[in-house]
Formats: sequence, structure tokens, C-alpha cells
Amino acid sequence: MRLPAYCRNLGISSLATMPPTAPLRLVRDDFSATPELDTAVSRALLLRASNGEIGETFRLHTPGNVVAFGKRDTLEPGYGDAVEISRRNGFAPIERLAGGRAAVFTQSTLAFAWTIPDEDPRSHIYDRFRTLADVVVDAFRRLGVASSIGEIRGEYCPGDYSVNHAGQIKLMGVGQRLARHAAHVGGVIVVDDSAGLRDILTDIYTALGLAWEPATAGALTDVDPTITMEAAAAAIVAELATRRATVPASIDRETVALASTLTEDHVPS
Repeated sequence: MRLPAYCRNLGISSLATMPPTAPLRLVRDDFSATPELDTAVSRALLLRASNGEIGETFRLHTPGNVVAFGKRDTLEPGYGDAVEISRRNGFAPIERLAGGRAAVFTQSTLAFAWTIPDEDPRSHIYDRFRTLADVVVDAFRRLGVASSIGEIRGEYCPGDYSVNHAGQIKLMGVGQRLARHAAHVGGVIVVDDSAGLRDILTDIYTALGLAWEPATAGALTDVDPTITMEAAAAAIVAELATRRATVPASIDRETVALASTLTEDHVPS
């Protein structure tokens, strides 16, 4: 069995299978002005959760324009060219938390990062993936968008727990990273501007020498043009609340301070 990478999906402990001992902390803070810090905050949350310093946290925010490269991308001969293409097109190149292939975040997407303390995180990998994908499918249903879980042939950053519409367009991608006693499930929901997504992905994947089918890159507004970023975010928050008690929270100073020491790890050399 092939092991899933960032976009190939590892699983995590589940909202449904792990009895909560405290409300799920719901964070809307973003650090989009400093993309490398934005990524490092997710890593800092994972490390602090693993050390027992913070509780389960679900962060949902609008990022800036970012191309997030996986470890496998950095080994490709065309990686340097892909990084320069990103910069020339106004996208910050970032080396993300886990492996897989290049994914794109824009101001028309929602980024999510679910941090889960777990004494044995490897045992719940696929439970977590399934639970997150189920949350997204049910949230899309609230928006009137039918969707299903599974990889579309030719999709960018392929994964078994991607969410698609009608088996034709990918709407959500997800990946996971484990620490000793915690897990991070993170990814992207494309709300609008699928044309812009396809444009930058085409150039990046060409540079990396990766085959894919651009027509599979879609957005919620391709299904219903009236859907807004605010409505999509509200649907995710509402769906989480049906499964768990949630409480508003913010990223604390200690997490930001730790993240600031990790930023250089996520900037391409």
C-alpha cells in the first residue's frame, strides 16, 4: 500500500471517533501578509499540541497567493524554475508541512488547518481524513453543492480524500502531518476563480514535469456562481458545530513566537 503524502492523504483521529474533553477551538486568524509565517504557525500549533501545551484547534482563514510545494517537488529538476514562476506571477513559494505535489492557495480559497492532540496519532490516520472530508461534503451540501469524496483522474495534487463535484472538478484537497503526540490535517477549499488557479498550476506543473488535466481544477462558483467566501466559511463553521461544541479562539503569542523561529524552514533556498 502506498503511503499518502500531503495531498495523497494520511488519516487523523476523528471528530466522530475521539471523545472530546474540551470544546474545539475555532480560530479565524490569518497571517496572509507573511506566507512563510502562516505556514509556520500551523507547524507551531502541531508541535505545541504534541507537547500538551494547547488543545484541539481548527483554523479556517483566507490565505494570500501562495504556491505550496511538497518535498517531492523540491527534488524535481525543474523545481527552481517553478519557484521563479511562482514569484513572477505574484505567488509566494512555500515549502509546506508535508509531502505531495504543488497546490495553490489564493484570496479566493479557504485554507484550513486542524490540529489534534493524540497519544497515538498514527493509529487514527484514515479516520481523521474521512471525518474532515465528511465535514466538507456536508458543508457543501448546505451551500446546495453536491459533492463526493475521491480522486479524479488527472487532478492536481491527487488524493484519495479529495472532494469533487460530479466526478469532474476537484473542490477540496487535504493532507496530513504527524508529530509524536498530535496530528495536523490541512488543505484548501477553492471557492472562486478556478481560471486563475488553472493558469498558475499549468505553468508550475509544466516546470515540474508533472502531467495533469487542467479541466479538473474547479471552484464552488463553477457550480453556483452566487456562492461567496463568507458563505463557504460559514457553512464549514456550522457543520463543525453540529459535531462538536466549538469556542472562538486566537493564536496566542507563544505560538507566534515559536512560528517565527520556524519560518526559514518553509522558504525555498
